[in-house]
Amino acid sequence: MSKISVIAKLTVAEGKASELEAAVTALIAAADEEPGLEVYSCHAANDEPGVYYFFEVYTDGDAVKVHGRGEAMKPAMAALGGLLAGRPEIIAMKPIAAKGLEL
Repeated sequence: MSKISVIAKLTVAEGKASELEAAVTALIAAADEEPGLEVYSCHAANDEPGVYYFFEVYTDGDAVKVHGRGEAMKPAMAALGGLLAGRPEIIAMKPIAAKGLEL
C-alpha cells in the first residue's frame, strides 16, 4: 500500500488562537499512540491570521481510518472543536517525493 499525506486547514474562532495553539500542542503529544501516523505537524499561516495547517503522513489507508480514535487522541481532538470557526478543510494526497521521509 502507498502512503497517504493530508493537509488540513483550520480557521480559529475569534480570540481563540492561544487556546488553539495549546490544544494543538496536546494533540501532537497524543498522536504518539498512532504508530501509522509518521508525520503530524501544525503550522500557522504567515499571511492569514487565525489560519493553521496540519501536515500529516500516514503509512497507509488503514492508518488514516484509525486516526483520532485512540484513548489519548479522542479527547485531544475534541478539545479543538470549540476553538474553530468552522469545519476543517481536508485534502488527501499521494506523496511522490520527499526529503526526510521514506516513501
